Formats: sequence, C-alpha cells, structure tokens
Amino acid sequence: MGLKKLLNFLSSAPEKKPITNRKEVEKKYQYWRFRIFYSIYIGYVFFYFTRKSFTFAMPLIAEDLNLSMSELGLIGTALYLSYGFSKVIGGVLSDYANPQYFMAFGLFMTGVSNFFFGLVDSYWLFFAIWVFNGFFQGWGWPPCTKQLTYWFAKQERGWWWGIKSTSHNVGGALIPLIIAGVAGSYGWRYSMFFAGGISIFISLILLNRLRDVPSSMGLPPVEAYKDPKKKDLNLISPVRKSLPFKTLVKEVLNKPFVWYLSLSYLFIYIIRTACNDWLPLYLMKERGYTMILAASSITWFEIGGLFGMVVAGWCSDRFFSGKRALYMIYCTLALGLLIPMLWYQVFMNQYLEMSIIGLIGFFIFGPQVLVGLYAAELVDQRAACSANGFAGMFAYFGAAITGYPMGKIIDFWGWTGFFYALIFSLFICFILYFIMISQSRSFQFETKMPIEPSPS
Repeated sequence: MGLKKLLNFLSSAPEKKPITNRKEVEKKYQYWRFRIFYSIYIGYVFFYFTRKSFTFAMPLIAEDLNLSMSELGLIGTALYLSYGFSKVIGGVLSDYANPQYFMAFGLFMTGVSNFFFGLVDSYWLFFAIWVFNGFFQGWGWPPCTKQLTYWFAKQERGWWWGIKSTSHNVGGALIPLIIAGVAGSYGWRYSMFFAGGISIFISLILLNRLRDVPSSMGLPPVEAYKDPKKKDLNLISPVRKSLPFKTLVKEVLNKPFVWYLSLSYLFIYIIRTACNDWLPLYLMKERGYTMILAASSITWFEIGGLFGMVVAGWCSDRFFSGKRALYMIYCTLALGLLIPMLWYQVFMNQYLEMSIIGLIGFFIFGPQVLVGLYAAELVDQRAACSANGFAGMFAYFGAAITGYPMGKIIDFWGWTGFFYALIFSLFICFILYFIMISQSRSFQFETKMPIEPSPS
C-alpha cells in the first residue's frame, strides 16, 4: 500500500445529510456514544499492553541473550523518545483522519512489532523494532481525544475523560499477570507473540466497532444533543473542513496556556514515572522492605491513580465548572505535603506509608489526566488532537528524564537528590498553574467551531 493510498484510507469520512428528528438523534447518540466509548477504552488497554510487554519479559530476555541492564535500558529509553515524538505526529495526523481506521491501524502495527520482536536475536534489531513500536504507540491516544471531544460535551467531558484514562491502569494491571505468566511458562518469545497476536485481533474489532465523528453519521454537534432546549435540530454539524496545516500549527503554538500545560506535563511525568520506577528500590534500600512488599507499593500507587483520574474529571466538571487548572493546583498543594511525609518517614508504619503512596498516586494522576483534556479544550476543536499530542510529547520527554538522568542524580546525591528533584518538579507545576489561574479571566478557554445553518 503506497503512502497516498494509506492516507486516503485513513482520511475523515464524508458528512451525511443531517438528521433533524429529535428522537432519532437521541436514540443514535445514546447507542453510538456507548459503543464508541467502550471501543476506545478496550483499544487503549491493548496499546498499553503492547507498549509495556517488553518490560515484563525483560528479565528473561536479559538472561537468554546475555544483555546488560544498560542495553535493555537503552531500548526502553528509545521507546519513550520515539513515542514522545510520535504523540505530536499522531496528533496532527489524527486531526485529519478517521479515528475508526487511524486507531485500528496503529494498534495493528504495534501488534506486528511485538510479534516480530519475538522472532529476532540481534540487539540492534530489537532496538529498531521497539522504535518502530514507539512510533505507532503515538496513534493510540489522539483518536481517543478526537472521539471524546466530538461525542461528549464540555460539561460532561471531564468525567468521561477520567473514566477513559483508567484504561492505563487496567492495562498496567493485566500486563504483569499475563505477559509474565506466558513468559514464565513458555518463554519470553511466546509472551511477545501473544501480545502481538491479541492486539492484532483487537485492532480488527476496533475496525468494526468504531466510527468517525457525529457529522459523518448525520448527527448534529453534541452540544445540540445535550441541550434539551434545542428542539429544532435543523442545523448542520460544526464545519468539518480541516484546518490548513499552517493554521493548525499556529492554533496550537500561539496559545500560551498550551505551552504552560505542556511544560507542566513534563514535570508531572517526572514525578509520576520516578515514583513508578524508583520508589520500590528506595523502599528496599532505605526502609528495609522486602522485594514483594516494595513492589506492592506500585499497586497502591496505581490504585490511588485510578481513583484520582476519575475524581479529577468528575470534580473539575461538577465543582470547578471546567476550570481544570484550579483543581490541578489543589493537587500540587496536597503533593507538597505528602512527598515530604514519605521522605522524612513521618509514619514508621508500613501500612500508613503505603496509604501515603496511594494518596500520592491519587493526586499525581489527577493533573496528569486533566492536562491532556485541558490542552484539547483550549484550541479549535479541529486542532484538539494536535494540542493533546504536543503536550504528550513533553510528558514522555519527562519520562525519559527519570531513566538515566535520575539514576545519575541518585548516584551523586543519594535519595535526598531524588526527593529534591520531585519537589522541584512539583514547585514548577505549581508556578505554571498559578500563572494560568491568574491569567484565566482574560483568556477564552475553548474556541468553538463555527456552526452554519443547514442549506435549504
């Protein structure tokens, strides 16, 4: 398939004649919102599945092929960097694409990369395949952004976005159970075959289940559907003509708040990924925890994060009227208390410390989920995926910093340096959110797309 044919295949579906019967619109919206939501949820679980499969097969890969920890770590860093760049590329492409095909194709290619990873023995082939995988990982979240932006109105979007974001946690919970289980029983190659094969299968389900935005099905914009006062639906959906590329880039890069959010995302991911990757080692080395107990801290961290994402979305809708930065600054204040409590070992009880780690997960995953949502809401709806992808690029640069650079900080300054890095990152987030709140009165939060009357 040539590049031109591929782009034509992925392009947005044409608009259909608008449906003006209110009951028919409500019936179709209720059905398709549910179907599209569970489809993108399941789909993203398996994007995460194919992203983290290597992590849990890594000990057996190292033993089988005699690879060093630094060699394995370089593969992981390469994934983060290629995924970070792909978030931008995937975001821009997704603004012009049909999410039905875009997400399915991306998952199909990540499945293929996992499958081929299990076939090779060369270190540099491992490296190249995992960079390839990282590129198509960036095709997962942008179509989810597009579906959530077009099928769910702003006043409810935080709740649905929060629920959708728990797919990370579901995927993260399934991976160690399944991949480690298959690898332990049949070898690491079969674990990669399994991850690849099931993801290819799920991609075919996505192709069947998903659809493009509402106007491609003759439906009015979701704001009209959610507003019961609008009895007359004799209007066309928001203008679907894609923004010219230069206009799209300006729409994202000329918004100061998008830059503030993106920079904050980098530091949010430093805190989140550092906790995820380094806390078990800290608890073993400094607190005398067993390996199993230290590893269970991440379970508490993820459980706290799961609830934190849902509550963040719901609270920012219900109590903060969509003012996401206000909720995020409260989260940074809470983390400003919790992280030093863990550092200074305020509670010498292991169960209380696990509770603190769970609360840290709760308050760090809240801003994490809201940054991407907020970035998408700040721009023209037709640039939502690009804005989300731009912010996401910064996030995975932050994740990359927690690998080799964070290791060097710990080598030079010990765990004091580790906690100083977390507190510094938290301080930067607080400053950025404070600036946003102070400037928000003069800023238009969401650029709405024009709505034109239907042609007579």
